[in-house]
Amino acid sequence: MTEKLIEKREENNQDEQSEFKIPEFLPLLPVRDIVVFPYMILPLYVGRDLSITAVNEALASGRILILVAQKDQGVDEPGPDDLYRVGTVVTVIRMVKMPDQRVKILVQGLVKGRVKEFVSQKPYFKVSVEKFEDAEGKNVSSVEIEALARAAKEQMAKLLEKGKMISPDILAVVESLDDPGKLADLVASNLGLKVDEAQKVLETASPMQRLKKVNEFLGREVELLTIQEKIQTQAHDELSKTQREYFLREQMKQIQKELGDSDDRGEEITEIKAKLEKANLPEIVAKEVNKQVSRFSKMHPDSAEATTVRTYLDWIIDVPWSVSTPDALDIIKAKRVLDEDHFDLEKIKERILEYLGVAKLKKDMKGPILCFLGPPGTGKTSLGKSIARALGRKFIRMSLGGVRDESEIRGHRRTYIGALPGRIIQGLKQAGSNNPVFMLDEIDKLGSDFRGDPSSALLEVLDPEQNHSFQDHYIGLPFDLSKTLFLTTANMSDTIPPALKDRMEIIRLSGYTEEEKLEISKKYLVPRQIEAHGLTVKNISFDDKAIKAVINGHTREAGLRNLEREIATICRKHALKVATNGKSKHLRVTEKNIHDYLGVVKFQREDEKEAAQVGVATGLAWTQFGGEIMHIEVTTMKGKGGLTLTGKLGDVMRESAQAAYSYCRANAVKLGITPEFAAENDIHVHVPAGAIPKDGPSAGITIAVALASALSGRPVRNDVAMTGEITLRGRVLPIGGLKEKTLAAMQAGITSVIIPYNNLIDLQEIPDYVKKNLTFIPVKTVGAVLKHAFNAVAGKPAKKKGK
Repeated sequence: MTEKLIEKREENNQDEQSEFKIPEFLPLLPVRDIVVFPYMILPLYVGRDLSITAVNEALASGRILILVAQKDQGVDEPGPDDLYRVGTVVTVIRMVKMPDQRVKILVQGLVKGRVKEFVSQKPYFKVSVEKFEDAEGKNVSSVEIEALARAAKEQMAKLLEKGKMISPDILAVVESLDDPGKLADLVASNLGLKVDEAQKVLETASPMQRLKKVNEFLGREVELLTIQEKIQTQAHDELSKTQREYFLREQMKQIQKELGDSDDRGEEITEIKAKLEKANLPEIVAKEVNKQVSRFSKMHPDSAEATTVRTYLDWIIDVPWSVSTPDALDIIKAKRVLDEDHFDLEKIKERILEYLGVAKLKKDMKGPILCFLGPPGTGKTSLGKSIARALGRKFIRMSLGGVRDESEIRGHRRTYIGALPGRIIQGLKQAGSNNPVFMLDEIDKLGSDFRGDPSSALLEVLDPEQNHSFQDHYIGLPFDLSKTLFLTTANMSDTIPPALKDRMEIIRLSGYTEEEKLEISKKYLVPRQIEAHGLTVKNISFDDKAIKAVINGHTREAGLRNLEREIATICRKHALKVATNGKSKHLRVTEKNIHDYLGVVKFQREDEKEAAQVGVATGLAWTQFGGEIMHIEVTTMKGKGGLTLTGKLGDVMRESAQAAYSYCRANAVKLGITPEFAAENDIHVHVPAGAIPKDGPSAGITIAVALASALSGRPVRNDVAMTGEITLRGRVLPIGGLKEKTLAAMQAGITSVIIPYNNLIDLQEIPDYVKKNLTFIPVKTVGAVLKHAFNAVAGKPAKKKGK
């Protein structure tokens, strides 16, 4: 914003000021960022509707208005209380409308005015104004006034010498002025004062006092320019060629020195040392850290290396080297907490209580490394929180899914920009103790690439014999992880590296049975969802048959996630009714009305869909989501002995199919099959669903039964499922995942399960009520399998052979 002074003779100005008579009422224009003084000529940009209306009114009636500064520049719609009462009456010399709807006006200050009263505020400020006269000072020495005026003129000349942006024409006018009031106004208008400072000058009635204030501002400005010149000189002398980039920082340092601000460097070093002593560091750590503190004290505070060392020291201070939370060793209380949070899971609860028992007897025991292996939704992660609560420890969870960088575990070396410790040390800092329950979630989904193998970095973390001296790349000092209780979770054990698996104690969590899901729903899921949706037991309740209908007809999973999601759907729909109607009758969810909320049944029992058929056998499969049943289909057609396998089968399953086919060809006569079938027929083996990948050897006997059925024309019982690996000699080998498979069979309505004889020992892990509902038939050979698979097709079950 440019400013010009009306270059007129002083006598003419005095005559004009004395002759000008302010109209009784004037439009008022609020201005921001500036205080206008008499005799100034300056442009103003006007954008507010209220202000534009005031300008138009002035142009229509004598081109006179009063400019008043706002107290707060941030107020867009000021009221009378937001404006000062003393301003400057101006005349509008010129007005130009801008393309952006604003108005540019050129105004000339005439005299000071005081707002007596706001006559109206809409559509613009209309005010009553009186002339703000200069007060004639009594007993004022002309010598004192002359001295003040001379001092002001000299300091204006100094400002120009020291580089202050002042027009030489202004300085010439200043030299020619003798009136102290006008001199003060002219100097104040060219100093670039803040609004409140300039307003004080404007409101000072005494010309002499006004000139004194202006001299104070001039002195301050001269001093600031002198100090700035000194700072620039000192900083330039001190800086070497390699330090020129710190020029501005040196200026700031000199400014603080001139202002008398204390140097906080020494206090910072003292504070760091006090915190390190309080941290109770191990001896080897304290020795290294003291070296770093010594280095830090000798560094330039603004250097990049000083910032790196300070960040490193902050991490050393924050890591809980010697901070431990006391264990709650009350075994009975811990058992109660575990039972409150989780249903069943007796093996895991027993293992945690064993750990507590040993910890109670041996204070310095090392924490075990436990791996919870099971399908999704079986409560592995929430179990970690429950264990931490039972032990009275902090809980930290770290997801390893998709982690491919070794530095995520061990951290980055401090030589890299933006280096940080690994997530192990970060988790301990977050916990604030060195003995939290640390859960490494989804350890089976670790990856590796050119940045390293994080599973290899975990070998040290999860080895009780090594983790007492774990070294993070960033910290670079040994940290004792032996007090930390590490828990890991996985859905599959096959993808866990063998070396890592060997370091963990694996505890398997099988899928939940229908009865277990019912109990968990009643105790945990239903109450949690009722509360989560703002309902109470007065609004909604579920009966057992309804929950079973959800379990069997709307979910097909080993865990509980989809079950809880369906319960949430019912609660959500009822919550909408309650919110819409204000009040709603109590809803009792039953087997009959559940379809009103969840729609048609999504899953049907397999026995409801299939009858006994030729060439179709029911097998059992294990997936990371639990057990599944699968129908293996075989059909024959005229051909030359070709074997086609479809259903997205893996290599192992294809080999099992080849073994089953070879067995049927080698034993065709025993199986009642025409020996020439291989030369006259093509065989097609299909395993639905075709889009889902399948692999594994446990479908061997199922494929053999389906082949024998298709080639002999005998139907296979639809209430029998089977699992087992086949050999060319017809032996049945043991398989894994028996519990999950039998649970899937029971949920599908199967009554008999054919299992390898060597899997009889695994029946101990199967719940008693499952054994009551299923007949287990242990077999050693394929001949025994075929006997039971083809027997009692009309519906008579085979005699129970095992428990």
